[in-house]
Amino acid sequence: MTAPRREWCPALPPALTLRHDTVRGTDLLVLPERVVVLKGHAGTVLGLCDGTRTVRGIVDALAERFPGAPVAADVPFFLDRLHQEGWLR
Repeated sequence: MTAPRREWCPALPPALTLRHDTVRGTDLLVLPERVVVLKGHAGTVLGLCDGTRTVRGIVDALAERFPGAPVAADVPFFLDRLHQEGWLR
């Protein structure tokens, strides 16, 4: 596996939407003809993917919100995986 790009500014493509399902109490990634139920803090991570923050900026913001969490190790690979799926541009 290659190292993710830290200076990339990830964003959801226009056809995808991040929504919160209040009934289930979880975040959803709504794609054309498909819905992905996000687990844990995935919705929080995706909420920061607005095309203005770099991966490094997202990691820094999450590290501030969740002290002690392994965001520096996990988040770049998570974002890279979503990019490979075509869910981030």
